[in-house]
Amino acid sequence: MPTDLVPSIFKSYDIRGIYPTELSDEVAYDIGRAFVEEFDLSKVVVGKDMRPSGEKLFAALSQGATEAGADVTDVGLVSTDALYFAVGKYGFRGGVMITASHNPANYNGLKMTKEGAQALSLDTGLSAIRDRIATRQFGAASRRGTITQREILDDFAAHCLSFIDKNAIKPFTIAIDAGNGMAGRTIPHVFSQLPCTIVPLYFELDGSFPNHPASPIEPENMVDLQRAVREHHCDLGAAFDGDADRMFIVDEHGGLVGGDMVTALVGINTLKRFPGAKILYNLICSRSVPEAILRAGGVPVRSPVGHSLIKKIMRDEDVVFGGEHSGHFYFRDNWFADSGMIALLQCLEVFSESDKPVSEVIAPINTRFRSGEINSRVRDIPAKLAQLESRNRDAQLDHLDGVTIQYPDWWMNVRPSNTEPLLRLNVEGDTKELMERHRDEALQLIRS
Repeated sequence: MPTDLVPSIFKSYDIRGIYPTELSDEVAYDIGRAFVEEFDLSKVVVGKDMRPSGEKLFAALSQGATEAGADVTDVGLVSTDALYFAVGKYGFRGGVMITASHNPANYNGLKMTKEGAQALSLDTGLSAIRDRIATRQFGAASRRGTITQREILDDFAAHCLSFIDKNAIKPFTIAIDAGNGMAGRTIPHVFSQLPCTIVPLYFELDGSFPNHPASPIEPENMVDLQRAVREHHCDLGAAFDGDADRMFIVDEHGGLVGGDMVTALVGINTLKRFPGAKILYNLICSRSVPEAILRAGGVPVRSPVGHSLIKKIMRDEDVVFGGEHSGHFYFRDNWFADSGMIALLQCLEVFSESDKPVSEVIAPINTRFRSGEINSRVRDIPAKLAQLESRNRDAQLDHLDGVTIQYPDWWMNVRPSNTEPLLRLNVEGDTKELMERHRDEALQLIRS
């Protein structure tokens, strides 16, 4: 392979690396060119987040794409879910979002889609792009494409708001932590049409992340939001990651609300519009999620972790909504793509229908105790998984994603990382004591 191509930047679901040593302008040029040629694209839409390297990467990628013969539509600074919207709404056969999501400031990356906002994975195109670059399989274009600009955020806001009844939303006071990421740009477009009062935290676009990492799945990055909710007597708070496709909620006390609880809330809300529909949840979510879906008259669909797998299942089975513990929420009528914004709006619709505060709305479904995801570096992953199965031979076992060990009053899932020698452990118990005991026993075995 050429010395300037680092193959490891091609991840399972996107391209990501340190700029410029791993993901350089030269590599971005080659990626733009290879993307157009591999999928025979005449038009590509490209957006970027607020990272300082985004401008140069956009210029290089667009040069490669136009020299390969494609016209590039530049939608500027947008969230990832807005880029997905542009691909789906305007009928592009290819789209690229320049972002490294929640990664530190020295990273950047590319999330790439085919028509209908279908995300590329290693299996569906990223490896072909990588190999085309490595072997320099580039042709000669008959024409050079153009670059034009297009503003999409008003259209994006209207699309997001179409998922709810705007007139039903109460005048909530909401603290929103954009983490200096793209929610700082998209939230004003959406909420200008709602009666809510926003308490903004870190809406200034700043890819150096001067306040905290834009990774709300880490509890330490939610502290400022929790404090703001309490100090301003907010009805709730919401936090987005750097490219604003993931979203997490806190209640009126600043209490953290898991992504699986949001999955249950949005699932219940979705079933009011689509009675009897299928609602997907990944296998890390609380048992309370499928129970809530069943009570609301829906059909729960259990899935592995990972957006490309989930989107395929949703398309194949016509699933209306799907959610993950990690704050990703997928909507059939959003081209099966994820959107933290649409999920937040649907939560507001749920909370608006109730006279109770957020904590009391969630309480009936938030009845179990979860460990959260705990990562452990492991030398021999298959051996550890076999040991865990052997120790729990009397359990209900399945291998949908790693190994899931289920008992009537507790369960755990242990699955390998796609990219590192890590095992990821999640444990849930009907009581805190059960969860902690089995968490500690599992960690002792995994780390011994």
